[in-house]
Amino acid sequence: MEVTILVLSFIVLIVLRIPVAWSIGIAAVITILASGMPVIPALTTIAQRVVTGLDSFSILAIPFFILAGHIMNRGGIAKRLINFAKAIVGALPGGLAHVNIVSAMLFGAIAGSAGAAAAAIGSFMSDEMEKEGYNKEFGVAVNVTSATTGLIIPPSNIFIIYSLASGGVSIGALFLAGYIPGILTGLFLMIVAYIWAKRKKYPTGNASSLKNIFTTFLQALPSLFLLIVVIGGIVAGIFTATEASSVAVLYCLLLSFVYKEINFSDLKTILTESSETIAVVMMLIAMSIAMSWVMSYEDIPQSVTASLLQISDNKITVLLTINLILLFVGIFMDMTPAVLIFTPIFLPVVTALGIDPVHFGIIMVLNLCIGLCTPPVGSVLFIGVGVANTKITKVIKPLLPLFLAMIVSLILVSIFPELSLWLPRLFGYK
Repeated sequence: MEVTILVLSFIVLIVLRIPVAWSIGIAAVITILASGMPVIPALTTIAQRVVTGLDSFSILAIPFFILAGHIMNRGGIAKRLINFAKAIVGALPGGLAHVNIVSAMLFGAIAGSAGAAAAAIGSFMSDEMEKEGYNKEFGVAVNVTSATTGLIIPPSNIFIIYSLASGGVSIGALFLAGYIPGILTGLFLMIVAYIWAKRKKYPTGNASSLKNIFTTFLQALPSLFLLIVVIGGIVAGIFTATEASSVAVLYCLLLSFVYKEINFSDLKTILTESSETIAVVMMLIAMSIAMSWVMSYEDIPQSVTASLLQISDNKITVLLTINLILLFVGIFMDMTPAVLIFTPIFLPVVTALGIDPVHFGIIMVLNLCIGLCTPPVGSVLFIGVGVANTKITKVIKPLLPLFLAMIVSLILVSIFPELSLWLPRLFGYK
């Protein structure tokens, strides 16, 4: 009964165009009241859960990484990464599409934000691709889907959120586990771009000399070094993910001043934009934690676990079922609340079947990345379309084969756990 009330109230609120964070919070209140709890205790309890849910040292990493992403977006880092990507893959058929994908993988990994990658890379690549004869909508589709790889290749805020929702899965293990699935997804996107470019006879760029590759690499190296600083520091135990995020802010700020792309007058705008993003994300996290508590109070995770295990005790069958549910959820819900709400529901199911929580975290994030590219809620899709000044309806057709590439990657990662777990085991996390 409570599950039905929770789901229906949330859907109705979303249909009424109530902001997602408020829809989650109101649905949680309605559900707890329907269970028979008096109004004042119910409201007090939800308010307490909202506040205490954010009282976590690990969550501090999120605003710092968001700030680092905004600094990167303005600090000239994207331009240097694009030049390096152009030097190494620009000569392939559909070269600029491959440049877009590789640039998005590099920038998204450094910034830890799919939206930042779509905006930064799209603003550079959209006009250039159209000028070279590429279909604008194809360029948008490539930009949008490739931007999501930055959420899988660490550092990534969403892995920190999953760690919180799962009750403490190692952030370092999740970061290491994301490398191979993220690169695999990028490679599948490049295969689709290659085939599409061959069919459409898109131009091929000139092969770069070794000198040019080396020069562009040296120019991009300070930006790429951030990955070594952040991930290396966490894996080596030098600092925590939260401390790493503050180091990332300082490093990006210093690098941007060295590049002479920003000055002190730009800091006000960067801090303002970052604060707006942080406020939205934190509100989503707080309300989602409150809803997760309501679901736990009503024993919803236990009910779902029992129901799914009655369907089958086969790992592949259960993972397929969960993947289908999450693909549907991703269409209508942003990634942050989806991870916070559905991790406590599905994690007991998969752990009961012996599936590693780190492996499941990668599956969940990779799955929900697809939802970021789909209407009506796909935030990255809206950013990509806005940057290119086109319409969503025109982008759907070239998006479909790229969706297929992401789904193939998702299936492989779901079936073969070692794609996620090999690196964490190599570095002693398992």
